[in-house]
Amino acid sequence: MENRVYNYLNEKAPPVREDRLKACSAFGGSCCALSEGIRKGCLNGTRRQFSQTQGCTLVLSLAILNTVRNAVIVVHGPIGCGGGNIFFAGISKMFKQLRDPKAEGLIWINTNLDEADSISGGEAKLKEAILFAEEEFRPEAIIVVNSCVPAIIGDDVESVAKDLQKRIAAKIVTVHCEGFKSKIMATAYDSVYHGILRNLVIGNEKPQKDFIDDEERYKAELVKSKTVNLLNVSSMSHSDELELKRILEALGLKVRILPCYSTPEDFEEIHEAALNVSICSTHDDYFVGHLKEHYNIPYILETIPIGIENTNKWVLDIAEHFGLRQEAQRLVEYETRELNKALEPYKKALANKTVFLAGGEIRVLATAELLQDLGLEVLGMKGYHFDEFGEKLIPTVKNNDKMVFNIATGQPFEQSNLLKNLKPDVYVGHVGGNVWAAKQGLPVFPIFSQAVNYMGYSGVFEVARRLNRILKNNSFNKNISKHTRLPYYDSWYEEDPFKYIENQGK
Repeated sequence: MENRVYNYLNEKAPPVREDRLKACSAFGGSCCALSEGIRKGCLNGTRRQFSQTQGCTLVLSLAILNTVRNAVIVVHGPIGCGGGNIFFAGISKMFKQLRDPKAEGLIWINTNLDEADSISGGEAKLKEAILFAEEEFRPEAIIVVNSCVPAIIGDDVESVAKDLQKRIAAKIVTVHCEGFKSKIMATAYDSVYHGILRNLVIGNEKPQKDFIDDEERYKAELVKSKTVNLLNVSSMSHSDELELKRILEALGLKVRILPCYSTPEDFEEIHEAALNVSICSTHDDYFVGHLKEHYNIPYILETIPIGIENTNKWVLDIAEHFGLRQEAQRLVEYETRELNKALEPYKKALANKTVFLAGGEIRVLATAELLQDLGLEVLGMKGYHFDEFGEKLIPTVKNNDKMVFNIATGQPFEQSNLLKNLKPDVYVGHVGGNVWAAKQGLPVFPIFSQAVNYMGYSGVFEVARRLNRILKNNSFNKNISKHTRLPYYDSWYEEDPFKYIENQGK
């Protein structure tokens, strides 16, 4: 993957993933058909005759940007844009204070564009908001998040930021994440990293230290040669971070965790590392690719530490770079042996239970391998989008030739149809999208959340323990299903769930 050229930083915004990665946003069928379609490049143009809900790249961008410490977020748009920040506020404050007890919670400003601004422009309001953020809060960075309305009317956000940067101390970071530009929500990650790279990383490196002597220089270079940038995501838990850090430190490596819950100043040292390590290629390929282009830092991208096999591969890939293969082999053998002993009672309880998975493409495929290892049967999966990174993980899932895969951001009508007919014992999904399954009476395991440890070796144990507990008593959701219903006719459940998807590689 390092052969791809990353050279988009001269533009104000990155290309959408439909263009850059030929990502697919609509599909229904078997894993094998999906894999073949991606390889042939014939799923990029799929579309729906009918669509119910769609994710917004601005919301997903804020999920990362709201974690930055010592920063103020300026949402440039109508008052509704950024309203989801209320959801993030408590999580943001708690996790920031885990890094620094004195850290402040989430601070955001909305430029509140109205009908008159949509005609005359909103640049004056943006300028006022940035100056207010500087004078009132004195942050290290002011992050301007550009929404649909100012993008459509042509507000020159970059010129406003460039002009004001001469007058204020905070670094202004512009992020163009207008929701109408892409059906692939993950384009948001590229937008965020584009803004961080242009405004906090490239050209903002800390000056090279003057060493007293060769010994001091050697010590500094030694530290750098063992430093790993571990790229976290906003939907992982602090326990996940501690687990992955524990594993890498057991190999004698120094771990620096970012971008989530970092300060703007932390990015000034990101180039002082021997390796960039991703836990999810969906999040990080744009970032690590540009860091390789500018600083020649190699990266580990295509493995994710979810499940025993994937975690083992993740550890060994990292160790290979540092010449620590033998040490890592002993570590994974020990961890695997001890974990399997602890999992024995749970495997007996979970054997032959059936499950349906929903979430990001990389995570659902990796989690499918985890659940199959615990003895569950995976009936189907739903991914928010699909591209070449997911295609490489499909072979890790057993019986994938028979398994149904739905590509959809939102589109709960397709999922509801699938769940009605597949009848899984449990639904495993991403926080924020589980209510539809709960209304159908299914026990829900919200695996991808800040409250759950699901990565690394301890994550496998936690998933097994929690899943066992949930399956023992699912009466709550059964009672919900008796007193509520989904907004679909009974006849819909007799239809092909993918009848509204066109051009699936045909």
